[in-house]
Amino acid sequence: MCFCSLLDDILNAEQQQQQQEQQQQQVLSSLEKIVLTIFLSIIIIMTVFGNLLVMVALCKDRHLRKKKTNYFIVSLAFADLLVAVVVMPFAAIELTTGQWRYGAIFCLVRTSLDVLLTTASILHLCCIALDRYYAICCQPLVYRHKMTPVRVAVMLGGCWLIPFFISFLPIMQSWNAIGIEDIDDSEPTLKQNLHCDHIEERRVSTGSSNDTSCVFLVNRPYALICSAVAFYVPLALMVLAYQRIYVTAMSHARQIETLQRAGSAPVPGPAPVTTSRMRVETKAAKTLAVIMGCFCLCWAPFFITNVVDPFIHYSVPWQLWTAWLWLGYINSGLNPFLYAFLNRAFRRAFLVILCCGDERYVRQSSLSHGHTHRACSAASVNGTAGVCVFCGRGWN
Repeated sequence: MCFCSLLDDILNAEQQQQQQEQQQQQVLSSLEKIVLTIFLSIIIIMTVFGNLLVMVALCKDRHLRKKKTNYFIVSLAFADLLVAVVVMPFAAIELTTGQWRYGAIFCLVRTSLDVLLTTASILHLCCIALDRYYAICCQPLVYRHKMTPVRVAVMLGGCWLIPFFISFLPIMQSWNAIGIEDIDDSEPTLKQNLHCDHIEERRVSTGSSNDTSCVFLVNRPYALICSAVAFYVPLALMVLAYQRIYVTAMSHARQIETLQRAGSAPVPGPAPVTTSRMRVETKAAKTLAVIMGCFCLCWAPFFITNVVDPFIHYSVPWQLWTAWLWLGYINSGLNPFLYAFLNRAFRRAFLVILCCGDERYVRQSSLSHGHTHRACSAASVNGTAGVCVFCGRGWN
């Protein structure tokens, strides 16, 4: 009897300990969900606010509407705004709840919108790089000939049309999944490595085995083609364009230094010519490094994983996929700061909007536009219009 009672006490103690551990895990899981929800909500709100501010600024400020580059920026802001409004909330709900409650059809629609809008955002960044290349590396007449309103409209249309052919068209037709079912049938041992098993683990851990999940698997051809169109080709064009922009800007800076030393363009301040040139070079290098660094940091992990995953039998954990995907979403929140907030004209427009049309900022905005115009005119006489364009298109 003593032995039996002792055994019962031991079993009861173990059960109590297990219950306490489960309660602690549930509390920790609830705390993690709250923190994750707050973090994702901040990302979504900041993305909506920043991109909406860019669009309102262009609508209110007529000076901003005169520059062709700003149409690319506002279209980029619209794409990123749609990412924050249409794509991010559903991804956040699925991530925090571990469930997809909207059905298989809307899963395909959501996935298609995800691919469409994020690709459109990346293609806009590529077009902005090409526009700045023509503006800075070509003569003014060449730029006006190349970047006509019709060509700008065609480029903007391409930014929205091209993603359709790698999003809605193949995804709604399930072309991205061709061959994946054959892998399951021919190699049963691979089933343990598929994302579906990771999703099953999530269902078991959340205790909701009857709920569906929105899983997006791609075969090798789709992974290669989609990644090339959405990332690798735009990345190559951006690297080439910004490399040429930097070289041209430094060449123009050296021309200005030579003219200043010869007395053709006196220095308007006490700072030495060499110091001024070093400041221009450093600022240009930092700006280009920030733009390309943020773009690569946000999207390179996802697209590298997207290409590699089909070739390693879909063994990448879903947690890693989710982390890389949200890192790419964050790029939509950074774009307004990189392409608009670094632009002095946009900053003035933001101050006018946020300060409810304060006359001080309205006057400062008008003066800054006039000053920029006079500086460009003076610089063009000396053959250094490229540097003026460099400063006037978002680098100061």
